[in-house]
Amino acid sequence: MSPSLTIILVGSCVAAACALVGTFLVLRQMALLGDAISHAVLPGIVIAFLMTGERAPLPMVLGAGALGVLTVFLVEAFHRTRRLKEDASIGVVFPALFSLGVVLITKYAGQVDLDLDCVLYGEIAYAPLDLLFFQEQSIGPKALWVNGAVLLANLLFVSLLYKELKLTTFDTGLAAALGFSPIVLHYVLMSMVSVTVVGAFESVGAILVVAMLVVPPATAYLLTDRLLVMLAGAVGCGVLSSVFGYWLAYWLDASIAGAMATVSGILFAIAFVASPRYGLLARLVRQRQLGRDMAEQLLLLHLQSGGTPQSVEQLAQRFSWRRQRLEAVIARVGNRGWVQRTNGSVAITPLGERAVEERGVAPLRHQEATA
Repeated sequence: MSPSLTIILVGSCVAAACALVGTFLVLRQMALLGDAISHAVLPGIVIAFLMTGERAPLPMVLGAGALGVLTVFLVEAFHRTRRLKEDASIGVVFPALFSLGVVLITKYAGQVDLDLDCVLYGEIAYAPLDLLFFQEQSIGPKALWVNGAVLLANLLFVSLLYKELKLTTFDTGLAAALGFSPIVLHYVLMSMVSVTVVGAFESVGAILVVAMLVVPPATAYLLTDRLLVMLAGAVGCGVLSSVFGYWLAYWLDASIAGAMATVSGILFAIAFVASPRYGLLARLVRQRQLGRDMAEQLLLLHLQSGGTPQSVEQLAQRFSWRRQRLEAVIARVGNRGWVQRTNGSVAITPLGERAVEERGVAPLRHQEATA
């Protein structure tokens, strides 16, 4: 396997694994908690290393998972006191735990193969060089095996508990009434976030993990209202970010992880602007159409209440519209047969009166468009 393919596969596994659990963080409005967990698990990693004396994946995952659950527990405990809001609780907990991890590393692990560069930043470019051995035989890059296993675990987790996660995400009251425990699923989800984070620490670092936890799900959130489609879209955006990010880094001779995060941001920006339903352009189009509909309704209501034809000059003075805008409004309603122009005057037609009184302008337009 070529180094380029290895890097792309590792990045894709990390992105997909993060997207699966990150989708629920975004939907639960807990994206900042993912950032907190990605830093707060540092003491768990260090303690697991100090207890075992090696960087074996299983102890690291268990240590990180324990600290991830502890982070969530402390945040919820502070929030339940009603003295701190959730964002303030997160701001109190994760810097304290993160600082504790930094102190432990510098005090007890500063001279061994566990340091801040390894844990915080990582370097995906080195993934093809760190091989995993079984019975003294290389079986491939360690990062690919670890993150592939995390991806499989997250896929099984979401597949097996999809209905429960969906229910507790959108209606915790109904979930509790049906016998599900939102709190238990909440802690299980946060444990999976912790496992995902620690699995990607060494290969890509916390910075890219945070980006992949939030940005691809947020991008998919702008494109769909269906959870299953959002999950697939988030995974797709993450994989695309990894593939194109690698080639962007290759072209610019820049950081691979940074380029992957940059591409994910570019995809989000594109969705933010061009999303068919929630994008900025779609919103501008809807606002413009709403303005047109309101102008047409005002014109028809004014002509109906006046009872007599009115000149274009009178209408322009009444609404304080530019002549060009007024002519455009008259032309649109005239094409639908709602007004009639004779000798420079404008009068509402019976069809226009029926549109105002019975159905309204916008509903009638929709019916004509779909007829």
